[in-house]
Amino acid sequence: MALNKTLRPGLIQLRVLDLDQTLNFYKNILGLNEVCRTEDGRVCLKAYDEFDHHSVTLRLAEEPGFDYAAFKVDSEETLEKMAEAVEAFGYKTDVVPANTNQPGFGKRIGFTISTGHRLEIYADVELAPQIPETRNPNIWTEEPRGMRAQRLDHFLLYGPNIAEAERFCKEVFGMFVPEVCNTPDGKRLAAWVTSSNKPHDLAFVEYDKPGKMHHVGFLLQDWNDVGHAADIMAIHHLKQDIGPTRHAITRGQTIYFWEPSGNRIEVYAGGYTAYPDNPQRVWDSEQLGRGLFYYEGEMIPSFLQIIT
Repeated sequence: MALNKTLRPGLIQLRVLDLDQTLNFYKNILGLNEVCRTEDGRVCLKAYDEFDHHSVTLRLAEEPGFDYAAFKVDSEETLEKMAEAVEAFGYKTDVVPANTNQPGFGKRIGFTISTGHRLEIYADVELAPQIPETRNPNIWTEEPRGMRAQRLDHFLLYGPNIAEAERFCKEVFGMFVPEVCNTPDGKRLAAWVTSSNKPHDLAFVEYDKPGKMHHVGFLLQDWNDVGHAADIMAIHHLKQDIGPTRHAITRGQTIYFWEPSGNRIEVYAGGYTAYPDNPQRVWDSEQLGRGLFYYEGEMIPSFLQIIT
């Protein structure tokens, strides 16, 4: 559950190379539902257990990667106050009018943080045409497809000056940082940041090039579903990065792979319960391989080297 006025990461827009092929992956393999298409050809999707209009937008482009992500806040009042706080922090804001490029979404406030990533905040979003039942509800209304992704869960961003990005998330978004990894001289190498009881809503890794994405993660129900996802990967010959395995960092059960356009996807289950008053978990950089891949006990080179 959310612990402050920043409720959750509610939207991510990704660039894809082949819309039809990649859309088939998101719908029939990952298991998202198509909600609508915009006049300029973007496709909006949601997971079966999400209520908001959509959480993933795909945009045809010449290279894959991250366009922006948006966080839902609890009210219009919070939205306006947070926009002022963004400006006071030092980031210039812009206003995206309601329903601009994202049907069903109210006004969004956008800005670019130190890592070179555009983030947005919003307070209002319509319910999707098809949502989970709310009166004497069944567990689902239509049997989930493919990997049975339940919701957009988190994303990992690569860019410079993540210490400032971490400070921004704490001071403006009101988030906290359950887990970090530091270099031997004490500089931040990676940080896992959350506004909820989840171990992370987003994460950062220090990198010299701005605006890069490592992966976007989707929640599965449990370890059995992670294994089920691995079976589907094998059937469809998806390019695997690592897993099924377990993280020591976040304690999540996981598998990583690439969708047809080259964006890395994680399907994820489990993880510890995070509380802001708990001591922060700290990893030394030479132990990062074991932290990421607890069973293997060492770093998988492709995991850090391939980004979009």
